[in-house]
Amino acid sequence: MNRYLRIPIIKTDNDPKLRYINVKYPLITLDPQDIYVYTIQGDRYDIIAQSYYSDSTLWWIINRANPAQDNASLYPAVGTQIRIPSPNRISVILSQYDSLNQTI
Repeated sequence: MNRYLRIPIIKTDNDPKLRYINVKYPLITLDPQDIYVYTIQGDRYDIIAQSYYSDSTLWWIINRANPAQDNASLYPAVGTQIRIPSPNRISVILSQYDSLNQTI
C-alpha cells in the first residue's frame, strides 16, 4: 500500500512544486496480541514489516507503534524492545489512516 496514494497534493501558481498535505497517523493502541521483539544490528522497520506483514510499505505502522524510537529513521535502536502490532489489526489501522487522511 502506498501510504501517500490518497493524500491530497497542493500546487499553486506561486509555487509550482507538488506538495503533500501533512499526513495524519492513527494512534496505535496497545493490544494483548501485539508482538514484542528485541532489535539486533541491521534491523530496519521495512524488513520487519515484510517479515510480519508480508508488506514492507507498512513499516510506518511499526515505527508509529514505538514512539520512544526516532520516527525519522528506518532503523530502531539496537538492543531495544519494540512493539509490532498484531497482523490481525492491520486492516483496522489502515482504515483509521484512510479516515484521517481522506480528501477534503
